[in-house]
Amino acid sequence: MTTWKSTLTLASLLTAFTVSNQAVQAADYPAGLVKIVVPYPAGGPNDFIARIVAQKLSEKLRAQFIVENLPGAGGEIGTAAVARAAADGRTIALVNPDFVIGQIVKANVSFDPFKSFTPVINVAVAPEMFSVHPSVPATNMGELLGLLKAHPGKYSYATPGYGTSPHLYSEWLFKLTYGLDVLHVPFQGALPAVQSTLAGQTQILPIVVTAVAPLIRDGKLRGLAVAAHRRSPAVPDVPTLEEEGIKGHEVGFWTGVVAPAGTPTTIIDLLHDRIAEIMAQPDVKDRLATIGFEPATGRSQEFAAFLKAESDQWKKVVSDAQIRIN
Repeated sequence: MTTWKSTLTLASLLTAFTVSNQAVQAADYPAGLVKIVVPYPAGGPNDFIARIVAQKLSEKLRAQFIVENLPGAGGEIGTAAVARAAADGRTIALVNPDFVIGQIVKANVSFDPFKSFTPVINVAVAPEMFSVHPSVPATNMGELLGLLKAHPGKYSYATPGYGTSPHLYSEWLFKLTYGLDVLHVPFQGALPAVQSTLAGQTQILPIVVTAVAPLIRDGKLRGLAVAAHRRSPAVPDVPTLEEEGIKGHEVGFWTGVVAPAGTPTTIIDLLHDRIAEIMAQPDVKDRLATIGFEPATGRSQEFAAFLKAESDQWKKVVSDAQIRIN
């Protein structure tokens, strides 16, 4: 007959085995190949940052870290592939706001961002911003809001897609905060949204600063405000929303590393510490600055709390604005 003492002993042995097994995995890690999955096409900011991280990790850990692009379904295909991967640290993902937004706006997502993954580190962030076609008679956010109020339904804003972060924070600002009637025109990706606004087919462009900074500097678009606590070095002449009198609407486009749930803590800590060191290097900061990003900071637990806060915020916006993808 099994007693509580024998049950306790068995549990202790299982715990010891698990700890020992994790130690063995960590001791061998990262000998061999490690894939950093980017669930988007090559050439975008996620891909750019992932390649910096892969190169530097390969140098630091004397192993082979490679980037694998698995695009499709707004990042879901590649992210789901990582969720199904072995929890040994050899397949990790570089994700962005779609990671938490997808399970809010879509009826069926094949992974749970909180149950299927272990957060490693928030890597880098760039502010979202509002810009307009030069033909729009508004030189600041106050004038734009007044224009939209005076002409309901006349103006439109372009986004990289329905349910993306630019869509959600625009609905938050225009519809929920100011009760404005503005037409949303979703595209499949950032480039066609930018091209539409450049052509004047859509007049307003809410998007990450990296996508429009050169166009603003060249006068092809007019930057009105960045959704951050401070101005972006990429567009230093563009004020923040708070400077424009709009408080509490700061939104950043972040990129972070996650691993499959169950990945040994020793491996998570190793990846976190080495990536944090990489992000602090002056040459990395300079390379990030070329695309308008800055290094993020914080432990894995802080990244986990950040993801939860992001999810809670967008759940409220989606619910209040009645946004849903079937």
